[in-house]
Amino acid sequence: LKELINMSNRTKLQLEDAFKELLLEKTFHKITIKDLTDKCHISRMAFYYHFQDLYDLTEWILIEDARKALNEKKDYAHWKEGLSNIFEAVYINKSFILNVYHDISRDKIEKIWFKLVHELIESVVEERSKDVLILNQQKDFIAHFYKYGFVGVMLDWIDSGMDEDYQMILDDLEMTVLGTIDLSIQNFTNRKKW
Repeated sequence: LKELINMSNRTKLQLEDAFKELLLEKTFHKITIKDLTDKCHISRMAFYYHFQDLYDLTEWILIEDARKALNEKKDYAHWKEGLSNIFEAVYINKSFILNVYHDISRDKIEKIWFKLVHELIESVVEERSKDVLILNQQKDFIAHFYKYGFVGVMLDWIDSGMDEDYQMILDDLEMTVLGTIDLSIQNFTNRKKW
């Protein structure tokens, strides 16, 4: 079973690499399943065993790259490093991201990153509020608020061609949110609406 899982993961990774290579040559909408399967020397059925279509493959790549980038950096002490890893993964895959961003839809990318960044912020909020009486919906609201800010900044950076140094963006983000998550938690606990 373990060998079957490893083989399945190898095929997915092979498809990812081939897809990214093809995106250097042509736009998303000009790539076919046949292009991918020919490049990987696999059957169309092997592709469809793993993915429904190219959109499904794209979503899987975006999620996997971001998850690898976060790699357990979901606590208060490491949130900036986790976010930095996501920016770096996006930058390393610049041609893939820009092609997908412009050819598919910003909405699809937003949804994926909103989910991943929400998990990151949710972990930080959970950690920072562990000894505080605060409702789950209030913690969720805080995570949602910061999620939109972080993803919005990243999407603006992508939209402008990723020319700005993302480390400077991260430094600005850090200065902007420094202490504000704790303050948000404190503000909710001071608001006696139980």
